[in-house]
Amino acid sequence: MTRATPRLRDFAERLIFIGATQAESSAATPAAVFAAIEKLRPTLTQVVGNQGLGTFLARALGSAKVDVAWLRSVRVRPDGFWDGLERLEDHVDRSEIAEGSVVLLAQFIGLLVELIGERLLLQWVRQAFPEESKRDFYFGKGNEREKN
Repeated sequence: MTRATPRLRDFAERLIFIGATQAESSAATPAAVFAAIEKLRPTLTQVVGNQGLGTFLARALGSAKVDVAWLRSVRVRPDGFWDGLERLEDHVDRSEIAEGSVVLLAQFIGLLVELIGERLLLQWVRQAFPEESKRDFYFGKGNEREKN
């Protein structure tokens, strides 16, 4: 099982913030993490198809469930879309949603990095978010962004 490293968590937090800003929602809602994933969906499905994407999402969700209890009520359908998000905010604290979202997205990003590498993933993220500054997308913190 891949653990969400601090670098992956930092990258996931940035993607969630950008996705939430674009979706005009709070980063502490399930919609924020899923908005980031949905922005990547067209590129990813061109490469692996909806079922392949569903497989990656299910694997990331399985790994994230170990650390985040509320994710146990969420499912990935075979077509790569989600079930179980409808009433999540009714019974899960917003701070728990925010933390769980970071863990889930970091796990997903980690799987993609293992498969295709950081460079190609960054290229796909930049394609998915063309209106954002290229400097917003890097792995690591601080001056590490100049290395990529």
